[in-house]
Amino acid sequence: MPVKTVAIMQPYFMPYAGYFRLMAAADVFVIYDCAQFPKGGWVHRNRMPDGTGRMQWLTLPINRPHLGTHIADLTFMPDAKEVMNMRSSTFPDISARLDSDPLLSRLMDFSRTPLEYLKDQLEATTVHLGLPTRFVLASSLEPANTKPAAGRVIEMVQKLRGDVYVNAPGGRELYDAATFAAAGIELRLLTDYPGPTTSMLHRLIHEAAPALRDEILEATRYQ
Repeated sequence: MPVKTVAIMQPYFMPYAGYFRLMAAADVFVIYDCAQFPKGGWVHRNRMPDGTGRMQWLTLPINRPHLGTHIADLTFMPDAKEVMNMRSSTFPDISARLDSDPLLSRLMDFSRTPLEYLKDQLEATTVHLGLPTRFVLASSLEPANTKPAAGRVIEMVQKLRGDVYVNAPGGRELYDAATFAAAGIELRLLTDYPGPTTSMLHRLIHEAAPALRDEILEATRYQ
């Protein structure tokens, strides 16, 4: 039976290229939607150059969540499209293409939940880059919240019949290879990403998808 590699990560809004190495490395990418929403994180926002070249935040128009809200339970503002139009006007190279570029036009579709929105933009970007992988929601795997983080990850990988778990470089502070080996799973950690950390949204406008794909694949290396 072929090895099945699994990656698990919170969904981020148009993350940097290094994030997409998880899709390049994994047969199955699990969107960790049952995690608590990190207010100061990257789930709902990202930084990119504005019209003057200064790095600025572009933030999705979500309703202010209560403490402890899960990513799956986020909601958009009633006037989300108008708010997003206003916020994206800070980035002329983005706002000028929102209606004409099929990939970017998805950014203005707020008829779905934030989770569905984030899942769609990750899937669409992955397809655009030519990095095929299968997407699964963590909530569909029903990981036990009573287990520690490593235990929940192991449980999800086992339910997917995975043999390898691949994680971002930060996983070296969270996970122990011996713990995974005891469960029959190999832990692989990516090396630090050597390329730009600019949002993929900005880079897709200014760079060709094949070149971005090659950059991601070249940087998909393990510690």
